[in-house]
Order: sequence, then C-alpha cells, then structure tokens
Amino acid sequence: MSRPFRETNYEPEAILVFDTHYELLGWEGRLLGIGVDHQSNGRGNPLSRSWNRIIGNIGFERDGWTVMLRPWWRIPEAKATDDNPDISNYVGRGEIEIVHEWHGQEFGMTLRDSFRGGSNQHGSARFSWSFPLAGNLRGYAELFKGYGESLIDYNHNATYLGLGVSLLDWY
Repeated sequence: MSRPFRETNYEPEAILVFDTHYELLGWEGRLLGIGVDHQSNGRGNPLSRSWNRIIGNIGFERDGWTVMLRPWWRIPEAKATDDNPDISNYVGRGEIEIVHEWHGQEFGMTLRDSFRGGSNQHGSARFSWSFPLAGNLRGYAELFKGYGESLIDYNHNATYLGLGVSLLDWY
C-alpha cells in the first residue's frame, strides 16, 4: 500500500565551480563555487512555496574528512508575491556539511543556521550514515531535526528518520 506524496520539492540550480589547490590550517582547499538556486514545491496558492538564492560553495579535504561551507543570500521578492517572507529565518542563511569516510562507511552532519538572535534564531541538524551492502549498493540512514526539511512546513520544527538504499556514492 502506498500513500500519495504530500509535497514534491524541486531545486534546479546553476553552479560555476573552480577546482582549487591551496592549504589553509592543514586543510586542502578543493573547490570554490558560486551559483543561483531556485527551490519550489510546485503547489498553487495558498500552499505555494518558493525562493531564489545566490549560493557560495567552499570545499576542504583532509585525511578522510570533507568540509563544505555554503553561505547563501536570498534574492528579494516583491512583498505582494512573496509566499514565504521569513524563510531565511527558518531554513537559514548558510550551512556547513562535514563528511567522514571510515572503513567504507560515510558519516555526515549538516548544520544550518539563520544567523539571527531571539525569536528569529532557527536552524537544523541532519545526521547521515551510508554503508556498503553489495557491490555499489549502499544502505542509508538519516536523522533530521529542525526547520526546513520540506518547503510546505519550512517554519515548523520537525524530526524525521529515513532509511533507504543508494546506487551512487556521493563522495
């Protein structure tokens, strides 16, 4: 038995990435990038959610560790058509992703933050674990806590646990 999806999010983006090779505090700088990102849920009003961002990417590696910094700036919209004017206070204004590879397994943590204080201080944490099953097939487990897991509920604090399989190794 299956249930219909509550929401399907779309996120096309265009990114210009430069391969870099420099050292910073013992880490090897691997990439610098800049991109334009559009995220929407494809729904009509009043459930429509969308936003556009300019995103920077800075990547570092060292001894089985990968660190990605992704600050972003929301492209302003007209107040009359903005269907989520406070989304940056919930989904955040940037994230850091840390991945550690160990004996064929990958452990990941992604932290987002609004970089605001008081009632505008929100964010999220995502923990993931990927492990070999057979050949290129990998098992995957993920725990999410915070805001912005889906666009329709971007301003609701939620906790999700996901299990699945992956056909590709992302790192």
